[in-house]
Amino acid sequence: MANEQKKQLSGKVKVYGLPGCARAYAIRDFLYRSDVPFEWTEIKNDEEARAVGLSAVSDAAFPLCVFPDGSRMECPTVRQITEKLGWFLDPQLSEYDLAIFGGGPAGLSAAVYGASEGLKTILIEKSTVGGQAGSSPRIENYLGFPQGISGADLAERARDQARRFGAEILLGREGVRGEFHPGKSVGTLADGTKIIARAAICATGVQYHRLGLPNEDQFFGAGLYYGAGASEAALCGGQHVVMVGGGNSAGQAALFFAKTAGKVTIVIRDECLKKTLSTYLIDRISHTPNIEVVKDSEVIALEGDRALRKIKLRNHRTGEERICETGWLFVCIGGAPHTDWAIEAGVERDEAGYLVTGPDLVRNGRAAPNGWPLNRSPYYLETNVPGLFAAGDVRHGSVKRCASAVGEGAMAVAFVHRYLADG
Repeated sequence: MANEQKKQLSGKVKVYGLPGCARAYAIRDFLYRSDVPFEWTEIKNDEEARAVGLSAVSDAAFPLCVFPDGSRMECPTVRQITEKLGWFLDPQLSEYDLAIFGGGPAGLSAAVYGASEGLKTILIEKSTVGGQAGSSPRIENYLGFPQGISGADLAERARDQARRFGAEILLGREGVRGEFHPGKSVGTLADGTKIIARAAICATGVQYHRLGLPNEDQFFGAGLYYGAGASEAALCGGQHVVMVGGGNSAGQAALFFAKTAGKVTIVIRDECLKKTLSTYLIDRISHTPNIEVVKDSEVIALEGDRALRKIKLRNHRTGEERICETGWLFVCIGGAPHTDWAIEAGVERDEAGYLVTGPDLVRNGRAAPNGWPLNRSPYYLETNVPGLFAAGDVRHGSVKRCASAVGEGAMAVAFVHRYLADG
């Protein structure tokens, strides 16, 4: 959050809600990842509901947000909270040099380098800055932070930095369609707003895969969460937490939860963590007594009432099944890219939906893809549409690491300069 906005808050946002409420979780997650100080209070009975000015626990006004200025919002959406914080903005210019879609590490890096190098730059993000990295409780292998840094803190620093250089950042806005003409791109947002720019960078990242179970929607936000879920760690004291996935995000989250949870179970499909997890995390996990690793296994069932109560695991090698009683299941099992818009726009994707760029566009020895209108070949991070670049996890062949996403964001801006110089 920008420093002046932090000063205006001068206190915590108080959030009151019911256990197992998906909307309350969405609010907590948004505030945590946006670096907005907040205090969560769980309402358990009618007396506690009346104490905060509502009639009963069944009141449809929950969750309730009370802001430092005394104002109240009943059952707000994240969009409404974004507006309350003064972050829901309209574009200031009719046309930009560079439009960036996605506010994760790649998009934020592109915004910093684009704005600092004199480009009229705008970044559009549908939720809050940080992407998947923003939900990580601690990133310890990022250059320059020997003690580590939370994903939310890193994202907020990058946002402040981009704003200081003059980049516009629109939050709570989602691009749904793209049109590309020579020297101009037109991105249409969900509310109909059009963003016109001479060049564009897609850095929309990926969303975590789902488990594919029939009652998954029922428990989302009520015991089942996608991502590292750092906002929920304070609520898991002494309880059993299950983390599905063997990547660095899952490993970092498991260590973070282990500080307060009674037990943390990591469920992986592989026979060991060495294939997917950094060595320093494997060492720490092996020396943390309340973390267990369940190998060769997957979640096959979710059970509960209004909230998740237990899960069933199956070992795919032996067929053995086991029940884990838990109300905290976090899923970090790879992702799918946000590129549905690319089909209509004629932007080439691979079989999994990732945007294909640069040398990967070459087919049968051709220097440029079919339909490529320019005499030169596509630049390294350029798609088959001239002037449209891809950076970070959304790009085919990218390295799924925070540092590499930051590097690609900066590199994409360098190629944007070349493209614009081509005239």
